[in-house]
Parts: sequence; C-alpha cells; structure tokens
Amino acid sequence: MRFIGSKENIEGCSIVLRGYPFDGTASFKSGQRFAPSNIRLNSEGIETYSPNFNIDIEEDINFYDAKDLSLPFGNTTKSLELIEKDALNFFKEGYILFGIGGEHLVSLPLIRACHSIYKELNVVHIDAHADLREEYLGEKLSHATVIRRVLDFLPHKKIHQLFIRSGTGEEFKFMREKGTLKATPDEVLKDIGENTPVYITIDMDVLDPSVFPGTGTPEPGGIDFNTLIDTLSLFKNLNVVGMDFMELSPDIDNTEISSITACKLIRECMGVIHGK
Repeated sequence: MRFIGSKENIEGCSIVLRGYPFDGTASFKSGQRFAPSNIRLNSEGIETYSPNFNIDIEEDINFYDAKDLSLPFGNTTKSLELIEKDALNFFKEGYILFGIGGEHLVSLPLIRACHSIYKELNVVHIDAHADLREEYLGEKLSHATVIRRVLDFLPHKKIHQLFIRSGTGEEFKFMREKGTLKATPDEVLKDIGENTPVYITIDMDVLDPSVFPGTGTPEPGGIDFNTLIDTLSLFKNLNVVGMDFMELSPDIDNTEISSITACKLIRECMGVIHGK
C-alpha cells in the first residue's frame, strides 16, 4: 500500500515519500516505528484535493511513495547510518524528500544527508520541545538531543525554532542567547532568503494534545492544526528541499484521529511545496 495519490513509479516525480520506522530512543511512550505504515493506511480516509491550495495531489503533483526503509531493530547507530545513506541517494538525484518517522532522532541523518548536498542549508524546527540537550539519560543520540546534534555541523544562525514550549532552563537560555527560537514565522522569513535551501522538520507534538493525542511525549498548550498550516503556507516561496514528519505513535490514539491529522498535514505540505 502507498500513500493516496502516489504514482506507480518514481520516474518524473519531484517529491518522494519515504518511511523511516525507528523508535529506538523513545523515552516515554514508544510505537513511532508503526507510524509510516499506519499513515499510508489512513491516507485512504482523506481526499486527494486540498481546498486550501486548490491542488489535487493525484492529478497536479508528481510524487512517489517509496515505502519503508528496512532497519535493524535495537541498533541505533546502524539505523542512523542506513537512514543517512538512503536519504543521500534521493537528495543526490534532486528529489524533495518527505521523511515519515519514526521518532525525532530520525531527523538527524536526514538533515545530515541533505546538508551533504546543500551546503547553505537552513533548518526550520517546528516542535513542542527544544531537543537541545547535550545528552539524555547518558546518551548523546536521542530524540531529546537531535537539534543539538544538528548543531554539531550547522551553525546556530541556520537553525530556526518555532512554537517550542517545553525544555530545560539550560535549553531555553541557549535559545535566547543564540537566537534560534523565533517568536513568529515572519522572523524566520527575515533570516532566510528565497533561494536558500531549507529543510523543515515537524515534530507533530507541536500540536496540542487535544488535537493530536497520539504522540509519545504530549505537551499541553500547543497550537491547532490550522495555525500549523497557516504557518507552513508562509514558507511556500522558500526553496524547501526536504521535510520530515515525526513522532506519531498511532497505537496511543485508538480513534486514529492523530493518524488522519498526520495524513492531511502531509497532503497540505505538498500543496505548500507545489505553490512556490
């Protein structure tokens, strides 16, 4: 099964969806590895047409669902290596990669692969959590450290964080001192030129748990779905070369509303990319 509207083969496509089913460092509630297949299944419950962007992803957008990368269970280092190698193959060919996680550590090899091709890459990080810890539970590779690890190879001026509402005092001090936390999307746009390559990473717990309960680390006080889409719409003129959608844990929400929300977010993001 592929995401609704996917072409049958990759030839002629500009966007590639790829599942990265990894949740090896999930520290509270796990199950994120089941998200890619669950999203594909639930995509049959949404329309291919987006009234927000007046596009039909089946008729107007050439995208291909490359299904899931096979990953070794219980081996974080090997999994990250395989994800990076896999993503690099798509970026080398000029595809816009939509990575479907999986927990947020998956974003690290995806961003690293993207940066290998796009040296001036900027990262827009949309999340409830800062993810800036130097280590978590003694581990430097964790969903709680992913943006800190991105800072190992990207300067802080190229990191733009939105809607963060949870973290340690040290993390918030870092964001204030380095200026990575932006108050509004307009602040992001002021810092990024239209031709600058941009990677957008979305931890779906940025949404309020009343909207999106199916996530491993729910954080009250979040934004609603329309606010997220309105924010992403402002980025439609940017040179977005990659995106990811992380931290759906489908078994937590047996109503599957969270899964449907993730499906619609992916569809709308195709509209954002198509509209540039």
